[in-house]
Amino acid sequence: MAANVRVIRARDFVRASPSGEANLEKAEQLLRDIALAGSGLDDFEILVDTRDVFGMLSANDLWILAERLARYRKTFARRTAVICPVEKFDHTRFFALCADNHGFNIQAFTSYEDAMEWLQEE
Repeated sequence: MAANVRVIRARDFVRASPSGEANLEKAEQLLRDIALAGSGLDDFEILVDTRDVFGMLSANDLWILAERLARYRKTFARRTAVICPVEKFDHTRFFALCADNHGFNIQAFTSYEDAMEWLQEE
């Protein structure tokens, strides 16, 4: 699951587009890559597009991943949108719920437009 991380200026966005097979180690690396891409930015939102990832993390892995977000609390302190295929929406929404339990504002989306609209809300 290679990460394609780009910083896009507007109201700064960090965008990550992982691909490959889902596994906990690669997902954690993606969190580190996003944190690195966001370092030095003051006010930014995060968009993670997982539509090219195949396979799924287990519910336990999702809980662990949400818990490990705390290592990057500064990066994920604002809103994070995660775009996924329709068939993985419930799974992604579970991750967002787990993250919410740890104090993060993460939402699952199936459309890029809806995710961007939510991220740009004041």
